[in-house]
Amino acid sequence: MQGEKLSEDKIKQLFNAILSLQTKEECIAFFDDLCTIKELNSFVQRFVVARMLREGATYMDIQIETDANSTTIARVKNQLDNGHDGFSIVLDRLATYQK
Repeated sequence: MQGEKLSEDKIKQLFNAILSLQTKEECIAFFDDLCTIKELNSFVQRFVVARMLREGATYMDIQIETDANSTTIARVKNQLDNGHDGFSIVLDRLATYQK
């Protein structure tokens, strides 16, 4: 399947599977089975970078805390500024939960 574009149907199947998870424990189990440690660490790193950018952290502060390189930080910043608002939706909801 390498080199082939995933069909929209297969992508929707994955997202439906994710939406079916009901607890943090189920999420942990699913993503532990689905992802390598490196992949999961990349997801976590990008998420932390997004949170820190929204909080106004500098690239240097983000690099120190997350070990992300400037290219990764710039890509996340571009998604925050020009993406589909996925990071913003989740970060806004988490801020609401923490109140």
